[in-house]
Amino acid sequence: MKYLVTGATGFIGRFLVERLLARRASTVYVLMRRASVAKLDALREALGADETNLIPVWGDITRPGVIDEAAKAQLAGTIDHVFHLAAVYDMNMTDAQADRVNNGGTANMVALAAALATENKRKPLFHHMSSVAIAGADYDGVFTDNMFDVGQTLSHPYYRTKFQSEAIVRERATVPWRIYRPGMVVGHSETGEMDKADGPYYFFPAIKALRDRLPKWLPLLGLEGGRMPIAPVDYVVSAMVHIAHKRSGNGQAYFLVQPDPPTAGEMLKIFVRAAHGPDVIRNLPSQEWPADVERQFKRIASRLPMARWLEKQVSRKLGVPLSILGYVNNRAIFDDVNTRAALAGSGIKCPRLVDYAETLWRYWELHIDCHVDVPATLVRRVSGRVVVITGASSGIGFMAAKKLAYAGATVCMIARNPERLEETRAIIEHMGGRAFAYSCDLSKLEAIDDCTNQILRDHHHVDILINNAGHSIRRSVFESLSRFHDFERTMQLNYFGALRMIFNLLPSMAKRRSGHIINISSIGVLTNAPRFSAYVASKAALDAFSRCLSPEVASRNIDLTTIYMPLVRTPMIAPTKLYDYVPALTPEQAADMIVTAIIDRPKSIASPLGTTAQISYAMWPKVNDFVLHKAFHMFPSSKAARGYSARSEAQVKPDVKARLLAALLPGPYW
Repeated sequence: MKYLVTGATGFIGRFLVERLLARRASTVYVLMRRASVAKLDALREALGADETNLIPVWGDITRPGVIDEAAKAQLAGTIDHVFHLAAVYDMNMTDAQADRVNNGGTANMVALAAALATENKRKPLFHHMSSVAIAGADYDGVFTDNMFDVGQTLSHPYYRTKFQSEAIVRERATVPWRIYRPGMVVGHSETGEMDKADGPYYFFPAIKALRDRLPKWLPLLGLEGGRMPIAPVDYVVSAMVHIAHKRSGNGQAYFLVQPDPPTAGEMLKIFVRAAHGPDVIRNLPSQEWPADVERQFKRIASRLPMARWLEKQVSRKLGVPLSILGYVNNRAIFDDVNTRAALAGSGIKCPRLVDYAETLWRYWELHIDCHVDVPATLVRRVSGRVVVITGASSGIGFMAAKKLAYAGATVCMIARNPERLEETRAIIEHMGGRAFAYSCDLSKLEAIDDCTNQILRDHHHVDILINNAGHSIRRSVFESLSRFHDFERTMQLNYFGALRMIFNLLPSMAKRRSGHIINISSIGVLTNAPRFSAYVASKAALDAFSRCLSPEVASRNIDLTTIYMPLVRTPMIAPTKLYDYVPALTPEQAADMIVTAIIDRPKSIASPLGTTAQISYAMWPKVNDFVLHKAFHMFPSSKAARGYSARSEAQVKPDVKARLLAALLPGPYW
């Protein structure tokens, strides 16, 4: 089977080409401009393809004829399917740009498909990528696969040209055709892969700000809005490829959307929950009034003085295009009757957003939300320096690695999982930083020796060591009487592992008479948090070691800093659902504490509460014990400590008194 694909290096196109190449004995021709040869090389590398099955056809869809006559003669009568995906999707596009690419490009591709057909051979089947946008932004009611021109309003260049380009296929195509109308296409439901902020992703920065600044239990109000026709890219491609190869279905359109899609309010709530933000959201109905009334209101509002300026200001503040904001109250309900019939028995179904939203969020936070702020003083301190960070594949370590690499440091990232480590290293490289990945199990001393030796061979020295990796256990002593191994393995990683890193890198620092060792400790060392005796003891041991070492190396210009880190919302605490309801720092805020440590080189850094607790315990230890005793009984033990007997979510939610205590004393691990 031979295919010709436009837009092959685009987001949907890459997945489509991969799926087509996976079919037996398939050859994919990709229409590309010669200026995009680097994109072709990257596509081949990503898909493991070569010049025998992924073949370029040089041309331009905006040019009449698209390809030269020699290429046309070579392909004539050989192409079974033409997939036309190339289009401009930019909600800030101009009319001229939209007409040239979306309409002109489609007309030229329809003509090319006709030119590739020969009398004695089968005509190619033309597959056109349209959009739910053909219904416009104001359509009210059910819009089925079989509907097209029903008098809808099409004011935006994108909506207008998607409608007109579909009309071009319907009216001018002389070869069989099928049309696909995906909804709001989001990342891969299994990997989260996405190439840019688009659609619901525009709201992610605001969701992140809500998560970082508001307690999880704070009630919020939102708008219910209209149904959001969302679909992950893997479903869109799987459905399209399956429908494309069915014997019947020519001359039909197929919506590719989630059945029973969420409203805008439900979608926002799902993503806020995926981000571990406030979980008490009440959505107010926004479609109680008729569509005609809403349109009349918008018309009147648009005539008000400075209305356009105000709209732009709101859009700029939120970071969301006006066309996206206007779609929040969408009144169209897309009925994919043709799609359901075509996919019957195939096993291909669109997953529900709630089942993969957390995957989308994590990918966005790691790969797309790459902006970091670093002070100029950090650049001066670490530029050209070699920094080693343990536990660098997620959470605090990864965020610190991003900031330091962005400031010009050479970052040596250490973590146990090689796949996750390589992923995060690649992200930093993509940001323009310099990072190296070293997979190591820090609970094994021999592995640490091998890792540090390799780092010294590669970089000859280390300027800054950040002992960040750690393991926490939330279990009271009476629940641990038969689990002595918990204390051994916690001490092995948190204390002996960190010590081994220091022992192995300290000689090179001493030789250069320069170095900085930063140990990530815990606020629990200052507050003496109950249920964390194993964790706090291991961190306290490292703290005591550092205090003893510091005067020994002062003359060698080696500094030691201990950071008594408060509770941070990282993967380490994610299994403990209790922590969703208590104040916690974000990884970025925690990384800023590391940045401060590098710039100022203090002996220690602690939150105000940690410092107060330390002084209070020195002066009034029994008062501290009384408060902590009350807290011990307010907060439940972990499910693991209770033998996995408690399964209901309600049993891990703290009551009002516990939440109040956590709000008054933010930061400790309860």
